[in-house]
Amino acid sequence: MKINQLSVFLENKPGHLSETCRTLAKAGINIMTLSLADTEQFGIMRLIIRDWPRAKAALEEAGSVVRVTEVVAIEVEDRPGGLADILEAIESGGFNIEYMYAFTFGRKDKAILVFRFDDPDPVIKLLQDKGINVIDSVDLYEQAQ
Repeated sequence: MKINQLSVFLENKPGHLSETCRTLAKAGINIMTLSLADTEQFGIMRLIIRDWPRAKAALEEAGSVVRVTEVVAIEVEDRPGGLADILEAIESGGFNIEYMYAFTFGRKDKAILVFRFDDPDPVIKLLQDKGINVIDSVDLYEQAQ
């Protein structure tokens, strides 16, 4: 139920973001979704990529610092209060969200959000016990086609 995410550390200067994207493009690797966070001196580009091991290798070969982390994709009802319900379920277990971002697609009346937790396994169990759909990588990659 966990999905591997690449975190690429970028110097916060013109051209570094496009260089990273160009590296992946030249390797024939498609980005499924991403998030970008920055500070004054550096940024972190978080990527979900189907063939993440090949993407990691291509980026490292180009000189990027890349880290692999596990994230959780959760299906959220696309309606007012849908996200609030998910957040309340997570909070009911005393879990903290490190960060989250939206996926670039969803299903019908559902949205998909990507969450990072320090220990995802108990959160996944809690969500499943509450009937919340946690999406595995196979299902996620199939939806993105």
